[in-house]
Amino acid sequence: MKFVDLLKKDAKELCQMCAELKKEHMNLRILSKTTQDIKTSAIRACKKNIARLKTRLRQLEK
Repeated sequence: MKFVDLLKKDAKELCQMCAELKKEHMNLRILSKTTQDIKTSAIRACKKNIARLKTRLRQLEK
């Protein structure tokens, strides 16, 4: 996900996307702890996407 794509969305959509990404992040963490093979880059990418969403939401607040 690129930040430019987030500029076109409103706050409601961004909040919904953030909630979905947080659930995905939690599931990835659980899978990694239960010794299932997952790519650690997926966890890192998910965290970065959440940070992008939160940044855009903060910009919309101001």
